[in-house]
Amino acid sequence: MSQAIQSEGPAAEFTRPLLLTPGADRAGWLAAKAGRAALLLVAGASVVAVLLIFFFIAREAIPFFQERGLGEAASSTHWYPEDATAPQFGMLALIYGSVSVTVGALILAVPLGILAAVVLSDIVPFAVRQCVKPVIELLAAIPSVAFGVFAVKVLAPLMQERLGLPTGTNALNASFVLALMATPTIVSVAEDSIWAVGRELREASYACGATRAETLLKVVLPAAHNGVIAAIVLGMMRAIGETMLVWMASGNACQVPAPWWDLSQSVRTLTATVAGEMGETARGSLHYHSLFAVALVLLVFSLGLNLLTERLLSKARKSAGAHA
Repeated sequence: MSQAIQSEGPAAEFTRPLLLTPGADRAGWLAAKAGRAALLLVAGASVVAVLLIFFFIAREAIPFFQERGLGEAASSTHWYPEDATAPQFGMLALIYGSVSVTVGALILAVPLGILAAVVLSDIVPFAVRQCVKPVIELLAAIPSVAFGVFAVKVLAPLMQERLGLPTGTNALNASFVLALMATPTIVSVAEDSIWAVGRELREASYACGATRAETLLKVVLPAAHNGVIAAIVLGMMRAIGETMLVWMASGNACQVPAPWWDLSQSVRTLTATVAGEMGETARGSLHYHSLFAVALVLLVFSLGLNLLTERLLSKARKSAGAHA
């Protein structure tokens, strides 16, 4: 018996010796330190780049606030920066335009995206999921200008003819096409999170007598809520930061509709204002600095949404840990 065991050879092959020489031990320690330093450098470079962008935008926006103050921008809906006699720089209408098209897009995209993610992860066969999901992810790579052409040439005339709207380039048009752009991102991220919940949790729910609907609604989705919230935030950031599409589809009318919830009227967003006017503005002029002020408002708004989301996720994690 012992001879047979000896003839079989070692159970595993190790290329690295168990006892390292001082030189090899020092080389391994240096390699580990170098790897950590490289990762820290990459992460730090990303943070520094974001801070430099924020600093550049804030530096260019400060002259506008020094000359005009914050009151006019925060209280007026009139944006006429090129008026030769009395230029006006009210940003409320621009903020309303960005918020309205983003909220409208989320109202359409979030239910559709989460429902599609649940269907892909738990309803359709695995082979269908493997075929459909790459197609959905491919939709996220379509350029926004292509969606804009579709909104102007197809959707806008359809709205005027079928719905009887005075103009087809309005907040509803922009919201609908933004929802089409944000849905693939929401579906992809949410489906990955729902899929990662695992088979064991589902089988445990079925073993307790729960139906498929009860398992999905009361077990799987609550367990994957962090990823679902992250998917919604990514979709929201895609919508609020979009430029070309809203420039082409929203109508670019600097106004707050009456009533304010009427999405059939034209609006203008913060991003479309910067993109449409920056190329025609003299460098160093008040109009030039006002556009950086608009960009700063958008940046602060996006940063606030991210911080709010992190706060909600932190509370959700604490709540899940307490229940566990």
